[in-house]
Amino acid sequence: MGKDGPGAGAEGSTRAVKPPPDRLYGRSRGHKLRPRQEVLLDVTLERLRFRTEDAGAPAWLPELWIEIGFGGGEHALAQATTHPNAGLIACEVFENGICSLLARLVPEGGEATAPLPANLKLWPDDGRVLLRLLPDTCVDRLFLLFPDPWPKMRHAKRRFVHPDLVPEVARVLKPGATWRVASDDPTYQAWVTEVMGAQTAFSVAEPAVQRPEGWPATRYEAKALQAGRRPMYWVFTRR
Repeated sequence: MGKDGPGAGAEGSTRAVKPPPDRLYGRSRGHKLRPRQEVLLDVTLERLRFRTEDAGAPAWLPELWIEIGFGGGEHALAQATTHPNAGLIACEVFENGICSLLARLVPEGGEATAPLPANLKLWPDDGRVLLRLLPDTCVDRLFLLFPDPWPKMRHAKRRFVHPDLVPEVARVLKPGATWRVASDDPTYQAWVTEVMGAQTAFSVAEPAVQRPEGWPATRYEAKALQAGRRPMYWVFTRR
C-alpha cells in the first residue's frame, strides 16, 4: 500500500484527477523469459492474437466478452471453457502473464500445432486501445478483476476505472450488458464507489463481499484472502 494509505484521496478526488495517460501500465516483462516462453510468444500467441482488422466486426460467436488485464489467465480460461458460445477477448500487456495462460493451453512441443479454444482471442496490448477500435454496443460482458490499484493519489490517472474512461466502456457495451469489477484494495474500492456513483450510464448495485457464483477464482484473489484483505465484487449494468 502506498504512503497515501487506505482510502486516501477518495473523497472529492475524481474532481481533480488528471486525464488518463497514453499508457496505463508500467513494465511489460518481469523475469527473463525461458526458451519455452519465447516460443509461446512467437508462435502460440500469434495463433490466438485478435487482429486489429477484425475489430470492426468482432463478434464471431453469439456473445462478445472482454477481460481487461487477465493476469495469469485463470479467470479467462475458466470462462472460455464454461461458456463456449461466448467469444472472449482477453487483454494483457505483461508477457509473463501471457505465457502463463499460453502454457496452460498447449503442451511443450505443441506450440504451433496443438488445438486452441475456438472462442478465445488474446490482445497483448493496452485494453483501452482495443475498446477504441470496437464499434458501438458490441460487447455483452466486460471483466476488470483485481487491477493494479495505483494507490497513491498522484497515480490515480492510471486507474482503469476513471471518469474519462467510463463513457468509452459505456459506448461499447450493449444496453443490459454487465461490467464486473473486483478489487481487494481499500483505496481502489473507495475510488470505484465514487467514480461509479457519479456517472449515469450504468446502474449501480451494492458490491458483494463474497465471490458471487459464476466468478472463477484468480491467484490475486487468493493472495488477497491469505493476506487478510476483503475483496469487493461489483456488477454494473449498462442502462
